[in-house]
Amino acid sequence: MPTPGDRRTLLSTLAALVLAIAAVVTLGATGSVTFGEDPVAGRAEAILAEVPGPETGPVCPLDKRYVDEQPAGLRPDVQAGFDRLRSAAQAQGVQLCVHDSKRSRAQQQREFDQAVQKFGNAELAARYVLPPEKSMHVQGVAVDIQPLASAAWVERNGAALGWCRRYENEEWHFEYNADYARTGCPPMLPSATGS
Repeated sequence: MPTPGDRRTLLSTLAALVLAIAAVVTLGATGSVTFGEDPVAGRAEAILAEVPGPETGPVCPLDKRYVDEQPAGLRPDVQAGFDRLRSAAQAQGVQLCVHDSKRSRAQQQREFDQAVQKFGNAELAARYVLPPEKSMHVQGVAVDIQPLASAAWVERNGAALGWCRRYENEEWHFEYNADYARTGCPPMLPSATGS
């Protein structure tokens, strides 16, 4: 027969478990925790928006102003597409440094907040860094390639592998879509805001 101490321990454990479950459910219901996106037919399964990408990486051997981080956290199809892109570049003697790839919502918010401080307002900042809910980096489908000579190679050769430069004012920013290999790149926008 359980002792009064055993019963108190069991009740305390159960109470803690109930509180933990209630906290997770409450956070999920309020949007403070992202469990994942609803799947959409015909679209690759999304990675959690809260999955962080690397904060940095080793120095890019081609230009020490940049880093060459591992593109961790990309959607699996995007990662495979990037691996094909990097292999094609290496076959032609071109090295690609990934200055930035996957970002979590929190990482993107920090980038956006820094851009707002730099440019003075959110509208100007968004021409270079989008808020988290609009960023392709958060969705795990974008990489920033440096140095610019390597980015120029991707612009010339990437469409055949599904990689397109999307913004006129960001020579380094490329987004993956397998359809680009078939349809070609969409017209570039002047900036991330479209203006």
